[in-house]
Amino acid sequence: MRPTTINIDERDLELVRAIQDGLPFDPRPYAAIGRAIGMPEAEVLERLEGLIAQGDIRRLGVVVRHRELGYRANAMVVWDIPDDRVNELGPLIGRQPFVNLCYRRPRHLPQWPYNLFCMIHGRSREGVLHNLAELIDRCGLEAIPHDVLFSRRRFKQRGANYRTAEQQRRCTADIRTQVLDERV
Repeated sequence: MRPTTINIDERDLELVRAIQDGLPFDPRPYAAIGRAIGMPEAEVLERLEGLIAQGDIRRLGVVVRHRELGYRANAMVVWDIPDDRVNELGPLIGRQPFVNLCYRRPRHLPQWPYNLFCMIHGRSREGVLHNLAELIDRCGLEAIPHDVLFSRRRFKQRGANYRTAEQQRRCTADIRTQVLDERV
C-alpha cells in the first residue's frame, strides 16, 4: 500500500514536467534536461530515482507509435469477467506478450457490462484476432463474454501531461534551444 503523504517538492514537479514529453535526443539526455531547468545531471538522476522509489513514477518508458512500426491493427478487447475472478485473470491476461495494456474499470449496467480491458496490436486484423484466440485458449476464457473493438483512427498517442499549456511551450522551447545550442 502506498503512503498517503506526498513528498514531492516544486523541483520534483519541475522535473516531471520537463520529462513528460520524452527525453531529448541527446547523448546525455538527463544533463540536457538538467540544463533546461537549472539542475545538475546528478540531481536529475537522484530525484528521478527517488520519485521511482517512492512510487510517484512507476516507470519510465517509450510511447511506441505502433503504426509507424508496421502494426496497422489494434483492438481493445473488453471482458465481462466475474468480479471474484478479476484479480486472478487480469494479471494472467496482462502477462501475455501481445497484450499491451490491461486494466480494470467499473461496469455501467445495463448498457456496459464490461469490467476488464486489454489492448492487442497486430500487423493486421487477422493477426489481432489470431492473438485473441490464443489469449482465450491460454487463459481459459472460452466462457467469458467479451467484445472486440477495433480502432479506426488514432487521434492522439502520448504519455500523461501535468502542466499548463504555457509551461509546456516554455519547457519544450528551452529543451530544444539547449539541444540546438550544443550542436552548433
